[in-house]
Amino acid sequence: MEQVRCFIAIGLPDEVKAGLKQLQAQLKPGGQTSIKWVDPYSVHLTLKFLGSVDGDKIDPITAAMAEAVQGVSPFSLKVEGLGAFPNLRRVQVVWVGVSGEEDKLANLQQRLESNLAGLGFIPEKRRFTPHLTLARVRDQVSAGEREALGQIIAETKFEAARSFPVEAVNLMRSQLTREGAIYSQISTAELK
Repeated sequence: MEQVRCFIAIGLPDEVKAGLKQLQAQLKPGGQTSIKWVDPYSVHLTLKFLGSVDGDKIDPITAAMAEAVQGVSPFSLKVEGLGAFPNLRRVQVVWVGVSGEEDKLANLQQRLESNLAGLGFIPEKRRFTPHLTLARVRDQVSAGEREALGQIIAETKFEAARSFPVEAVNLMRSQLTREGAIYSQISTAELK
Protein backbone atom coordinates (compact mmCIF):
# COMPACT_ATOMS: atom_id res chain seq x y z
CA MET A 1 0.00 0.00 0.00
CA GLU A 2 1.36 3.40 -1.01
CA GLN A 3 2.11 5.76 1.89
CA VAL A 4 1.13 9.41 1.49
CA ARG A 5 2.71 12.06 3.74
CA CYS A 6 -0.05 14.58 4.30
CA PHE A 7 -1.61 17.32 6.41
CA ILE A 8 -4.77 19.43 6.55
CA ALA A 9 -4.37 23.15 5.95
CA ILE A 10 -5.93 26.43 4.95
CA GLY A 11 -4.47 27.95 1.79
CA LEU A 12 -3.47 31.60 1.52
CA PRO A 13 -4.24 34.07 -1.26
CA ASP A 14 -1.35 35.19 -3.48
CA GLU A 15 -1.31 38.75 -2.07
CA VAL A 16 -0.66 37.37 1.43
CA LYS A 17 2.14 35.17 0.07
CA ALA A 18 3.66 38.19 -1.71
CA GLY A 19 3.64 40.07 1.62
CA LEU A 20 5.39 37.13 3.30
CA LYS A 21 8.03 37.16 0.56
CA GLN A 22 8.72 40.85 1.27
CA LEU A 23 8.92 40.14 4.99
CA GLN A 24 11.39 37.30 4.46
CA ALA A 25 13.59 39.62 2.40
CA GLN A 26 13.71 42.02 5.37
CA LEU A 27 14.60 39.23 7.80
CA LYS A 28 17.27 37.34 5.86
CA PRO A 29 20.73 37.97 7.29
CA GLY A 30 23.34 38.16 4.51
CA GLY A 31 25.07 34.90 3.63
CA GLN A 32 23.22 32.84 6.26
CA THR A 33 22.96 29.26 4.94
CA SER A 34 22.02 27.61 8.22
CA ILE A 35 18.47 28.97 8.07
CA LYS A 36 15.97 27.12 5.86
CA TRP A 37 13.55 29.72 4.52
CA VAL A 38 10.17 28.37 3.46
CA ASP A 39 9.12 29.23 -0.09
CA PRO A 40 6.53 31.97 0.60
CA TYR A 41 4.33 30.61 -2.19
CA SER A 42 4.00 27.27 -0.38
CA VAL A 43 3.24 28.74 3.08
CA HIS A 44 -0.11 27.58 4.51
CA LEU A 45 -1.93 27.47 7.84
CA THR A 46 -1.61 23.89 9.09
CA LEU A 47 -4.59 22.61 11.08
CA LYS A 48 -3.44 19.00 11.50
CA PHE A 49 -0.30 17.14 10.46
CA LEU A 50 -1.21 13.53 9.67
CA GLY A 51 2.20 12.10 8.72
CA SER A 52 2.49 9.09 6.42
CA VAL A 53 -0.87 7.42 5.90
CA ASP A 54 -2.01 4.49 3.79
CA GLY A 55 -3.46 5.58 0.46
CA ASP A 56 -6.74 3.84 1.29
CA LYS A 57 -7.26 6.30 4.19
CA ILE A 58 -7.46 9.32 1.86
CA ASP A 59 -11.21 8.97 1.20
CA PRO A 60 -12.11 8.51 4.91
CA ILE A 61 -9.94 11.53 5.80
CA THR A 62 -11.69 13.61 3.14
CA ALA A 63 -15.06 12.47 4.50
CA ALA A 64 -13.98 13.43 8.05
CA MET A 65 -12.98 16.88 6.76
CA ALA A 66 -16.34 17.30 5.00
CA GLU A 67 -18.16 16.36 8.20
CA ALA A 68 -16.02 18.75 10.28
CA VAL A 69 -16.85 21.77 8.10
CA GLN A 70 -20.60 21.13 8.05
CA GLY A 71 -22.38 24.11 9.56
CA VAL A 72 -19.19 26.19 9.64
CA SER A 73 -19.62 29.34 7.60
CA PRO A 74 -16.71 31.11 5.91
CA PHE A 75 -14.79 33.45 8.20
CA SER A 76 -11.94 35.92 8.08
CA LEU A 77 -8.40 35.78 9.44
CA LYS A 78 -5.51 38.17 9.23
CA VAL A 79 -1.77 37.81 9.16
CA GLU A 80 -0.04 39.96 11.74
CA GLY A 81 2.68 39.75 14.34
CA LEU A 82 6.12 38.27 14.03
CA GLY A 83 7.86 35.92 16.45
CA ALA A 84 9.87 32.77 17.03
CA PHE A 85 9.52 29.41 18.73
CA PRO A 86 10.51 28.73 21.45
CA ASN A 87 11.54 32.40 21.96
CA LEU A 88 13.67 35.22 20.51
CA ARG A 89 16.80 34.15 22.41
CA ARG A 90 16.78 30.56 21.09
CA VAL A 91 15.15 30.84 17.68
CA GLN A 92 14.26 27.51 16.08
CA VAL A 93 11.23 28.55 14.00
CA VAL A 94 10.44 32.02 12.64
CA TRP A 95 6.69 32.61 12.31
CA VAL A 96 3.99 35.14 11.50
CA GLY A 97 0.90 35.15 13.68
CA VAL A 98 -2.72 34.68 12.66
CA SER A 99 -5.59 36.59 14.26
CA GLY A 100 -9.14 37.60 13.39
CA GLU A 101 -12.01 35.18 13.96
CA GLU A 102 -9.81 32.90 16.05
CA ASP A 103 -12.75 31.33 17.89
CA LYS A 104 -14.13 30.01 14.59
CA LEU A 105 -10.67 28.79 13.58
CA ALA A 106 -10.19 27.00 16.93
CA ASN A 107 -13.64 25.43 16.64
CA LEU A 108 -12.87 24.18 13.12
CA GLN A 109 -9.52 22.77 14.21
CA GLN A 110 -11.13 20.97 17.19
CA ARG A 111 -13.84 19.49 14.97
CA LEU A 112 -11.12 18.15 12.65
CA GLU A 113 -9.17 16.69 15.61
CA SER A 114 -12.31 14.99 16.91
CA ASN A 115 -13.33 13.50 13.55
CA LEU A 116 -9.80 12.32 12.76
CA ALA A 117 -9.48 10.66 16.18
CA GLY A 118 -12.23 8.31 14.99
CA LEU A 119 -9.86 7.25 12.19
CA GLY A 120 -7.02 6.52 14.60
CA PHE A 121 -5.14 9.84 14.46
CA ILE A 122 -3.95 10.82 17.92
CA PRO A 123 -5.21 14.27 18.95
CA GLU A 124 -2.50 16.89 19.50
CA LYS A 125 -1.80 17.45 23.20
CA ARG A 126 -0.34 20.94 22.74
CA ARG A 127 -2.71 23.87 22.47
CA PHE A 128 -3.36 24.87 18.85
CA THR A 129 -1.30 27.99 18.09
CA PRO A 130 -2.17 29.27 14.60
CA HIS A 131 0.90 30.55 12.77
CA LEU A 132 2.62 30.60 9.39
CA THR A 133 6.16 29.21 9.36
CA LEU A 134 8.63 31.46 7.53
CA ALA A 135 11.89 29.68 8.40
CA ARG A 136 13.50 26.89 10.40
CA VAL A 137 16.93 27.19 11.97
CA ARG A 138 19.19 24.20 11.40
CA ASP A 139 20.57 22.29 14.40
CA GLN A 140 24.21 23.34 13.91
CA VAL A 141 23.45 27.06 14.40
CA SER A 142 25.19 28.53 17.46
CA ALA A 143 23.39 30.14 20.38
CA GLY A 144 24.85 33.50 19.36
CA GLU A 145 23.52 33.22 15.81
CA ARG A 146 20.07 32.26 17.12
CA GLU A 147 20.06 35.26 19.43
CA ALA A 148 21.23 37.57 16.60
CA LEU A 149 18.32 36.35 14.43
CA GLY A 150 15.98 36.96 17.37
CA GLN A 151 17.27 40.53 17.53
CA ILE A 152 16.54 41.02 13.81
CA ILE A 153 13.02 39.66 14.36
CA ALA A 154 12.47 41.98 17.34
CA GLU A 155 13.61 45.02 15.34
CA THR A 156 11.65 44.22 12.18
CA LYS A 157 8.45 46.19 11.70
CA PHE A 158 5.66 44.04 10.31
CA GLU A 159 2.64 46.28 10.37
CA ALA A 160 0.90 45.30 7.17
CA ALA A 161 -1.93 43.18 8.56
CA ARG A 162 -3.45 41.33 5.63
CA SER A 163 -6.94 39.86 5.93
CA PHE A 164 -7.99 36.80 4.02
CA PRO A 165 -11.17 34.71 3.82
CA VAL A 166 -11.28 31.10 4.96
CA GLU A 167 -13.62 29.27 2.62
CA ALA A 168 -12.20 25.73 2.57
CA VAL A 169 -9.79 23.31 4.19
CA ASN A 170 -7.48 21.20 2.05
CA LEU A 171 -5.91 17.80 2.41
CA MET A 172 -2.35 18.32 1.19
CA ARG A 173 0.38 15.91 0.08
CA SER A 174 3.92 16.71 1.20
CA GLN A 175 6.72 15.20 -0.90
CA LEU A 176 10.15 15.69 0.62
CA THR A 177 13.00 16.54 -1.76
CA ARG A 178 16.54 17.85 -1.32
CA GLU A 179 15.31 21.32 -2.26
CA GLY A 180 12.51 21.18 0.31
CA ALA A 181 8.95 19.93 0.53
CA ILE A 182 6.67 20.04 -2.51
CA TYR A 183 2.99 20.42 -1.66
CA SER A 184 0.01 19.41 -3.76
CA GLN A 185 -3.69 19.42 -2.97
CA ILE A 186 -5.36 16.03 -2.69
CA SER A 187 -8.90 17.06 -1.77
CA THR A 188 -10.88 19.97 -0.35
CA ALA A 189 -13.88 20.56 1.91
CA GLU A 190 -15.68 23.87 1.43
CA LEU A 191 -17.18 25.88 4.25
CA LYS A 192 -20.80 26.80 3.57
